[in-house]
Amino acid sequence: MNKGFLKNLKDISVLVVHPQDRDGAFLVEHLERMGCTVEARWPVPDTLSGNVDIAFVAVDREHHATLKPYLKKLEDAGAAIIAVVDYENPATLQLVFDINALSVIGKPVRAFGLLTNLMVSHKLLTERRGLEAKLRRLEKRLVSQKNISAAIMLMMQMRQISEQDAYALLREQAMSRRTSIEKVAGSLIEANDLLNFRKPAK
Repeated sequence: MNKGFLKNLKDISVLVVHPQDRDGAFLVEHLERMGCTVEARWPVPDTLSGNVDIAFVAVDREHHATLKPYLKKLEDAGAAIIAVVDYENPATLQLVFDINALSVIGKPVRAFGLLTNLMVSHKLLTERRGLEAKLRRLEKRLVSQKNISAAIMLMMQMRQISEQDAYALLREQAMSRRTSIEKVAGSLIEANDLLNFRKPAK
């Protein structure tokens, strides 16, 4: 168990998208009692009102069509969704899958299980955000490597030198300018593209 998480529940931004009935009120009250920062929204809003880490969402066929576009915004914003369901049947399960919920709680909403579901969802959310950040770094690195390879090819063609010498020249330029090889490569490619763009058509 992540004890640090238990001490910092107040740092988790929780959204409750649920009708203002007994279950909705209990959910908000208990989450606040646990120390979370809670915002309740109903009817379904058109826009996100701020940063959301965890969203407890009422899932049923009556509101599904209205909820789905809003839940897509929540997912795109990186929030974790916990479905609040009335029934456990194939139709409801399909709705849960449809919104990519990380966890599920049933009605009537009870105190037991809320903390566990919150912790599990937050853990999965943290891991997902970490993987997404790692993917962005890898994609950026891949683009940089492609640019370096393209710049080396340009240097080889322009200077009639070997691949090793072209790389050494790029590295020398980077060191003299006190910048990275990736930036030098990017500048070389941009300059070459600009020159080719300005060449008159034959």
